[in-house]
Amino acid sequence: MIAAPLPDDENARLSTLRVLQVLDTDPEERFDRLTRMARRLFQVPIALVSLVDADRQWFKSAQGLDVRETPRDISFCGHAIMAEDILLIPDTHADPRFADNPLVTDGPRIRFYAGCPVRAPSGHRLGTLCLIDRVPRGFDEDDQATLRDLAFMVEQQFAAMYMAMVDELTGLANRRGFESQAGHVLALCRRKEWPATMLYFDLDQFKRINDRYGHAEGDWALKSFADILRFCLRASDVIARTGGDEFVVLLSGTATVQMAPALDRVRTQVEALNLRAQRGYQVGFSAGHAEMAADRPLTLDELMQQADAAMYAEKLGRRKMG
Repeated sequence: MIAAPLPDDENARLSTLRVLQVLDTDPEERFDRLTRMARRLFQVPIALVSLVDADRQWFKSAQGLDVRETPRDISFCGHAIMAEDILLIPDTHADPRFADNPLVTDGPRIRFYAGCPVRAPSGHRLGTLCLIDRVPRGFDEDDQATLRDLAFMVEQQFAAMYMAMVDELTGLANRRGFESQAGHVLALCRRKEWPATMLYFDLDQFKRINDRYGHAEGDWALKSFADILRFCLRASDVIARTGGDEFVVLLSGTATVQMAPALDRVRTQVEALNLRAQRGYQVGFSAGHAEMAADRPLTLDELMQQADAAMYAEKLGRRKMG
């Protein structure tokens, strides 16, 4: 058995998947309708909408299969998201990548697989619409075109979710997406009595960049800073652009003393960006933080207000010093 490699965009892909907040949600008719259609059209026993998480594939819709997830390292869909087009395996017994895979040698005893990647509007491949049979079979060009059409319909459903929860420019969560996702995470922290830390960022002199260099340059600065936050922070951290040049991050299970290294990484990467890019201006930021101690629960609004106030105090102090 050969496990699939990780995509080059893995961190951003997982970030997009988490922002959608679709993992571990209840079945929905809009997805089940499409897998029922796929199962009927192709006369296969199993049709799935599968999402590839960090260490598992999870099924948003499953027709003909009782389980809701399987490990990623044995998944067929982990291979499928590496491709631009359909991953087609007419007979798993003849494919060295899958011949001894537990999903082939044991239940559900996959002999045929066809998986078409489904993408977010950002282009990241989130998972697949896939067909499974227990006998080898052919799959001609017309079949493949039909599967692509159905996968596009799945993408349309994810696009509707994406537009409601994601900031179009940076691909981070927007305010609505952040409040929903961070609210769930913070509730978990309170229930488990874990600490949490809120970071609030504001880009320095951002209006000057827009006024002097143009809005396209301002967009570049925003996207570059968003990329740095993704790179420096954990996949489990909730990151968002809440509006204009403001960004927030919720670090779960993290006390303020543990936050400092993450903030240092962000500063180091921003300095490296300025040295590398030479855009004629310096990207800079002010940051504030607020902590929810394990024994002192706070609401999301309280954390955000405290972190925002701390950020403003830092920005004001730097202006006075300047």
